[in-house]
Amino acid sequence: MDNTFELSVTVNGTSYQETVDPRTLLSDFLRDGLGLTGTHVGCEHGVCGACTVLLNGAAVRSCLIFAPQVHQQEVFTVEGMGTIDDLHPLQEAFREAHALQCGFCTPGILTTLLPWLEENPNPTEDEIREAISGNLCRCTGYQHIIDAVKLAAEKMS
Repeated sequence: MDNTFELSVTVNGTSYQETVDPRTLLSDFLRDGLGLTGTHVGCEHGVCGACTVLLNGAAVRSCLIFAPQVHQQEVFTVEGMGTIDDLHPLQEAFREAHALQCGFCTPGILTTLLPWLEENPNPTEDEIREAISGNLCRCTGYQHIIDAVKLAAEKMS
């Protein structure tokens, strides 16, 4: 019995045809299969938010999804946001507001906020706190992250 799955998926605008074990987690496929190591794996229980990616535009925990579940769908990771020379406004705001320390949580926070800011272009501090409540950060105390989201909202409007 063949224990493989022929996966067809679009990641950050690029189409991939890959053979995967049906039990491969999306987070592992992205990191190990495609080399997209911006998707971090923290708790492996969907609690910390470090592995958050966008699936068809919605934020999801990639450590809770098997790679075959994204067959013929679109995945977006932090690598799709911008480049070192051309940062996305959200990335620029995180840099400018000093919202980065170790950076482990940052990719998940950025991918969580990307669609959220499109729907909430003028958020309050309480709304921002609620939006990132599923993303754990052990370094910053969140205030710089909140300041960065406010700045990003201004840049994106």
